[in-house]
Amino acid sequence: MIGLDQLLRLAVKHKASDIHITVGRPPAFRINGRMRTIPAEKLSEEDTRRYARECLSNEKYEQLLSLGEVDYTISIPGISRFRLNAFFQKGNIAMAFRVLPSKIPTFEELGFPPVIKDICKIREGLILVTGPTGSGKSTTMASIIDEINSTIDGHILTLEDPIEFVFDHKRCIVNQREIGKDSKTYANALRASLREDPDVIFIGEMRDIESIGIAVTAAETGNLVFSTLHTLGGAKTIDRLIDVFPPDQQQQIRTQVAGALKAVISQRLIPKADNTGRIAAIEIMIVTPAISNLIREGKIAGINSAIQTGVNYGMQLLDKSIADLCKKGEISKENAYLYCADKGMLRRFLDE
Repeated sequence: MIGLDQLLRLAVKHKASDIHITVGRPPAFRINGRMRTIPAEKLSEEDTRRYARECLSNEKYEQLLSLGEVDYTISIPGISRFRLNAFFQKGNIAMAFRVLPSKIPTFEELGFPPVIKDICKIREGLILVTGPTGSGKSTTMASIIDEINSTIDGHILTLEDPIEFVFDHKRCIVNQREIGKDSKTYANALRASLREDPDVIFIGEMRDIESIGIAVTAAETGNLVFSTLHTLGGAKTIDRLIDVFPPDQQQQIRTQVAGALKAVISQRLIPKADNTGRIAAIEIMIVTPAISNLIREGKIAGINSAIQTGVNYGMQLLDKSIADLCKKGEISKENAYLYCADKGMLRRFLDE
């Protein structure tokens, strides 16, 4: 059996984004979005159990045995940090590791448009980074926090499960709370955060109606709140925020979101045309008075048109970003159509 340390080092060497471990087959890496099995022996029940014992604390291993799954982060000094989820399948332990960048990338390194820096200058309200699993939300969010940490004097409070990127104190005091370790639940940590004098609150993920409600209220009352959602695009993100609430509460939350939401950054990672990695396509929605009114009135169908005409604010639709990448030769036309939100819209952007 390949050693865990060697396996993780090998993953970083091959620029894998994820490592998968399960009984009955060799470990596998996800490289440029595609799964690759490494040349190694098939793993036994004892092998995967040994991996889990090696990388999990005693407390987390006991949680795995009692709950059936557990999240954790580990670090190999000088190599990288890894977020992992260990879980049971068919009675055996399996694991999925996400490779976290050893250095927080800059906006320029990520290829982001200049408007992202303007978004970082907002001082109150709710800002969301959204996209499917594996789309780079955590890295984008870390870059945003690092930018704020470098440019203002204040207190940044992060609520995470688990802590992924570790931030140094720069111009800001940065306190990072891990759910399950430093606080029992996101909702508890969020309620407490309002008494901890934060300038910026980062919520790893708004997972339920309670955490969404508290986050929106916190943003509405003068705090700057960042979080992530597994949605794609400004319109679908707003639908998600509203739809989690019962029908009799939706008009109230719609009004709150219309006042609190300031921006939505949505992204997808698309394989590069030269197969050297993946590149992010980005949708930017800035909540202008016009978009705020659309949210308040429940006219979500009009949001994409508002984004499309909001170029002067730095806005762009995801499909416009994809079309631009395709025109530059950064991604193939095949992948452009595979990853777009609306094929007809993409076709029009490509024909411009």
